[in-house]
Amino acid sequence: MSDPLVLIPARLAATRLPNKPMADIGGEPMIVHVWRRAMEAGIGPVAIATDADTIAEAVTKAGGVAVMTRSDHASGSDRIFEAVEKLDPEGRHDVVVNVQGDLPTIDPAAIAASLGPLADSAVDIATLVALITREEERIEPSVVKMIGSEIAPGRFRALYFTRTTAPYGPGPLYHHIGLYAYRRNALQRFVGMPPSPLEMREKLEQLRAVEAGMRIDAVVVNDVPLGVDTHEDLERARAVIAGRRPS
Repeated sequence: MSDPLVLIPARLAATRLPNKPMADIGGEPMIVHVWRRAMEAGIGPVAIATDADTIAEAVTKAGGVAVMTRSDHASGSDRIFEAVEKLDPEGRHDVVVNVQGDLPTIDPAAIAASLGPLADSAVDIATLVALITREEERIEPSVVKMIGSEIAPGRFRALYFTRTTAPYGPGPLYHHIGLYAYRRNALQRFVGMPPSPLEMREKLEQLRAVEAGMRIDAVVVNDVPLGVDTHEDLERARAVIAGRRPS
């Protein structure tokens, strides 16, 4: 049995939506909503990994745990690795789940589903995908597609990730959701490697693992959580969360 730790990286430096983690949604900062969704998943302790005192204070005020990390990390993966080493130097937690800090409407069941593939000892990293149903998403470069071999109903072995429309020909396409469950030793290996050529070309961090021969399996979930990158996204998230509350 694994012992997961859920970490949510968060920083204030966002280009399109400044101070994004602190954006108000229904009277609480967005990062607090993400923390609540992760807690509701019920798979293990949850902590925010941040370099900003304001984020840490907001999370602790809500009853959560925050760990301060360096401000010079190149990616969320690097930030969560520093955080897990600080929180758990004894190595008790053997799985680290990385939940993006801009997913305030994510389904807690989807977070929990990410652990499934790690029951197979051959899997290094698990992630999520959803079936693309809107035609415009098939050709949109911001929608990352997973190309994989189906190894069981609702589960794939990922072969590649791309911003282009792929694979070619008739058939389903799958939208990759950037949530990862790492074996702890796989996370350590991943952050210890330099960015790979395909990673830099596609601007997709997970291709570093693919090029290194690490196995990534993907679980199909019902829908893609709303990622908040713009003011329009923020308004949509506010409407979704307001709709969940009893009137």
